[in-house]
Amino acid sequence: MYDQTNAFNPRHFSIVDNGFSTNNKPKNVYLEGALPFYKTQGITKVAPTPDPYPYHHESEKPTIITAFHDGKSRIFESIKPMFLVLRTMGIFPVRQVSDTFDVPMIWIIYSVLILLLIIAYIGYLKFIKVKIIRSAEGRFEEAVIDYLFTVYLIPIVISPIALYEAKKQANVLTHMMAFEKIYNKISKKQLELNLKKKSLLLTLALPSFGVGIMVITHLTMANFSAFQVVPYCYINILTYIVGGAWYIYCDVIGKVATVVAEDFQQALKNIGSSTRVADYRSMWMMLSRIIRNVGNSFGYVLTFLCLYLFFVITLTIYGLFSQIQEGMGFKDIGLTITAVSAVTLLYFICDEAHYASACVRTYFQKKILLVELSWLNEDSQQEINMFLRATEMNPTDMCLCGFFDVNRNLFKSLLATMVTYLVVLLQFQISIPEDTADMVANNSTILPNKTATQ
Repeated sequence: MYDQTNAFNPRHFSIVDNGFSTNNKPKNVYLEGALPFYKTQGITKVAPTPDPYPYHHESEKPTIITAFHDGKSRIFESIKPMFLVLRTMGIFPVRQVSDTFDVPMIWIIYSVLILLLIIAYIGYLKFIKVKIIRSAEGRFEEAVIDYLFTVYLIPIVISPIALYEAKKQANVLTHMMAFEKIYNKISKKQLELNLKKKSLLLTLALPSFGVGIMVITHLTMANFSAFQVVPYCYINILTYIVGGAWYIYCDVIGKVATVVAEDFQQALKNIGSSTRVADYRSMWMMLSRIIRNVGNSFGYVLTFLCLYLFFVITLTIYGLFSQIQEGMGFKDIGLTITAVSAVTLLYFICDEAHYASACVRTYFQKKILLVELSWLNEDSQQEINMFLRATEMNPTDMCLCGFFDVNRNLFKSLLATMVTYLVVLLQFQISIPEDTADMVANNSTILPNKTATQ
């Protein structure tokens, strides 16, 4: 009599090894399984799937249909608002094509046109600004403010650097989409990631915040017209949006790592074979690769942004301390706001990267170390040990193209270096005789009068 329970069922097979495995010993899952989700490739490896996950009620059991009923990617939906703003501003020429991302020529041309327009605008303003420099009052703080308005225009360099790294950004988004599909297939449920509202709020708040800071700075420190403030607002928004994009990427990776770790802990409570541990180990390997690729995709852009913020913080605090003996003035309000906002942005860039790295590595290691190995079979124990070794050997730091790791230590070291520079600069200013400073101030006011009489 033919036993129908032993009939072939495609659902009882997974992609893990060549051929139909007749050996009861489970096989490992390799990263090759990620490719069919975004590249056409035939199935080359099959083997028995692990035992189904137990559920209290039949209604609680998810299916492939419920896992894929929503075709939208939860990861991309969390990044999408910031993604669209960056592309509109001409610094992220990437488009989505199904489950992959590429860099089309039409968006590159659009980004180049935006860049040329802003450069022409800046050139015109620099020509007008000569009059503003000549009207300086001669105080040391005035010179700092004049230099500061020139420094505000430097982040326009981010735009061509972002064009150079656009291909890396497209590859990172493609890998994220592939990871989410693999997670959906292994866990048979959608990724629980609800960051769309947070991303949308940041996308709306950061441009408004950037414009508000720059308008207040101009009102308190310079007599600029609204026409002259426009490029400054664009460039200031650019710096905050790039920092916000980095924040969202890190937040998404941290939340995804937390969700996968919690699912792994639940799976260990009812584990039947080593294959399920191997599934989560392969997902962790992909996640560690993604976090490294995110750091490389932002490498030169974020390196430049951190150096720019460091320079702005040093210059603004120096301008505040240089005239502290004369008391706080109206122009010091703009310097204070600029310094506080730059320090805040730099802190969140470093802190969120530290959070993402900790979630991917430390949080997973805690879950693995809490596993009770005594009641697991030999294969499962071996997979657990391999998983723990993988978390120790594979780096999960957000490294910017090999230059430095972005974490809280970076923020601490930058502040320590800034304090050293400020001490040296303030000592240099104190050593200048007051008579010399008064002579320079008198000369700066006499020269325009002589020019007017001539």
